[in-house]
Amino acid sequence: MTARLMRCVRLVGFALALLLALNSGAASAAQPGRIVAVGDLHGDYRAWSDIARNAGLVDARGHWAGGRTTLVQLGDVVDREPESLQIIRSLQQLQKEAPRAGGRVVVVLGNHEAMNLLGDFRYTTAGEFAAFAGPDSAALRDRVYDQTRAAFEAAAHASNPALSPQQIRDGWMAQHPLGWLEHRLAWSPSGELGRWASRNPAVVEIGGTLFVHGGISQEYSRMPLDTIKQLVADAMRTANDANASPLNDPLGPLWYRGLVTRDPDAEAARAKLPGPRPTADQELSTVLSAFGAKRMVIGHTPDLKGIEILEGGRLARIDTGNSRFYGGPLTWLEIVGPTMTPHIVARSTR
Repeated sequence: MTARLMRCVRLVGFALALLLALNSGAASAAQPGRIVAVGDLHGDYRAWSDIARNAGLVDARGHWAGGRTTLVQLGDVVDREPESLQIIRSLQQLQKEAPRAGGRVVVVLGNHEAMNLLGDFRYTTAGEFAAFAGPDSAALRDRVYDQTRAAFEAAAHASNPALSPQQIRDGWMAQHPLGWLEHRLAWSPSGELGRWASRNPAVVEIGGTLFVHGGISQEYSRMPLDTIKQLVADAMRTANDANASPLNDPLGPLWYRGLVTRDPDAEAARAKLPGPRPTADQELSTVLSAFGAKRMVIGHTPDLKGIEILEGGRLARIDTGNSRFYGGPLTWLEIVGPTMTPHIVARSTR
């Protein structure tokens, strides 16, 4: 009887210990330790490197040194400056390395990543194309042109019948620099970077904080977060470029600016919908209440004054123009529990 009683006591003790461990794990997941949020980088690898080192995320060789920190990068890694691919490779590496130390790296989808997947290269630089060029790029480009020359010439002649075949070819080559084709393939929905970007969430909630590139409008707050993420992921997977696509919707999470400024595109879209236009304060309250969140952290709309903590700490605006294209201050936001602390980083001169 005594032996059986002792075995029961040990089993009960083990069960209680396991339950406490599980509860502790759940609490830890709900309330992460240190979060570092970094805004738009737009192709400036040096800016990213300076921020990552200052925040203690990487060592001198660029490997993860953040321990159990959660890094959230808010998208728009690409366009405007030439080192986009270097930043992506760094983030991909850290996404693999951080979990080994108990950390985590989340890259939120930005509108410029979606634009690249859709083939909208208005802001893509020659250096970004050149990063994809290899020893066979010239031959590949010639082969593609020669195989579709008739179609290119017909399209050019429809605009200007006087163009010679050589003028048409020269014009096409100028519009498609070396590396353009490889870049386009990599960013297609089935390409390596297209698939990577499609896996990055449009919005993520961590410890009561919503992280989203543009912002969440009251219209999108009527959907569960998982539905928003799935809609955007499906649109990326199918390269949905329709006006109503969440990749283009001015009220959608990649483009919405209405929480920090008057957004004419969003206002035009909202004018077609029933109901009154809320104030920014009302809208933020509606969105946070809908998702049971304490605050939201956004990028997308540059603010060269630096990180701004608004609405009594319920909104953090962290796109400070990190890229040298904008020339804003290098910044990162630290979140520990309820406290948000902006940091400014000196630009290196190396």
